[in-house]
Amino acid sequence: MMSALFDRLGRKGLFLFDPETAHGLSIAGLKTGLVPACAAPADQRLAQTVAGIRFPNPIGMAAGYDKNAEVPDQLLKLGFGFAEVGTLTPLAQPGNPKPRMFRLERERAVINRLGFNNEGHRAALARLKARTGSGIVGVNIGANKDSADRIDDYVKGIRAFYGVATYFTANISSPNTPGLRDLQARESLAALLGAVLAVRAEEAATSGRRVPVFLKIAPDLTPEGMDDIAAEVFAHDLDGLIVSNTTLARDGLSDPQKGEAGGLSGAPLFEKSTAVLAAMRKRVGAGLPIIGVGGVSSAETAAEKIRAGADLVQLYSCMVYEGPGLPGRIVSGLSGILDREKAASIRDLRDTKLDYWAAKA
Repeated sequence: MMSALFDRLGRKGLFLFDPETAHGLSIAGLKTGLVPACAAPADQRLAQTVAGIRFPNPIGMAAGYDKNAEVPDQLLKLGFGFAEVGTLTPLAQPGNPKPRMFRLERERAVINRLGFNNEGHRAALARLKARTGSGIVGVNIGANKDSADRIDDYVKGIRAFYGVATYFTANISSPNTPGLRDLQARESLAALLGAVLAVRAEEAATSGRRVPVFLKIAPDLTPEGMDDIAAEVFAHDLDGLIVSNTTLARDGLSDPQKGEAGGLSGAPLFEKSTAVLAAMRKRVGAGLPIIGVGGVSSAETAAEKIRAGADLVQLYSCMVYEGPGLPGRIVSGLSGILDREKAASIRDLRDTKLDYWAAKA
């Protein structure tokens, strides 16, 4: 009850500010403890091992919220089973000119063109080294906008954070860094994965610890583009995919701000991202871990991602509208869905609607 009240009052207050200011205030609220912890009771049916990591539940905070690794442990206290920080680039950069975040309240969506604004590796690494919590924190790495060698920026990310990351995500799918999505093309992707996984092998040999690497892809891929990514997944020792990032599409939107440039996230992304998720599951087979992202706003939408082929699920934009109690409500709701469907484990839901969603792609 208190969580729901805080969600309502918090949203009303934050919506008095522009989106980027509100985002900063929410980070400050987590830092100071103003945002209360609201985790759901642990349910062993929701726990599973994915890519060698034991996740207490399948719901994670997506990258983009905690860009500078300021509040990963506070996010975990909201009920998330894992949190992903970043995107982090080797050097600090301011990102694109403001304004660069827009709420589409009519559609419960967000458009952003932030452009990997972050404080760089050094600042985030210091914070992650100072963590006192032990929960799962992934590190999302990217390339500086003006980098002379973008692939080397990803290599630097693996080296910098290898001792503190539970897993890595190579983000090559943001639409807000010019040319970044070109890394999804097969030849470029082969070079990127070769370099990133080679340095991971070096670090693993030195440390005795193998940190999984995921690849985050766009929802705007053609079937041929998905074929190319699947082929490179098979050719390399990649640990999983994250499907998907924001979209450039604006189909069916009516909000006055729909024409703003940038990536669209939130409720309208659910169907498209879920269809691409299922299409990629069909291509890569049952064994490769996939994290589903895009438009998750409830336990039922989270479960639908899993039915479409996801092992784990991430969210971010829908919390803008649903409040910090959302992850806890989703986790509790997933337990209720397992009760309803008489399922012994969340894994029992996976792929049960794979064909339905793949047909939509």
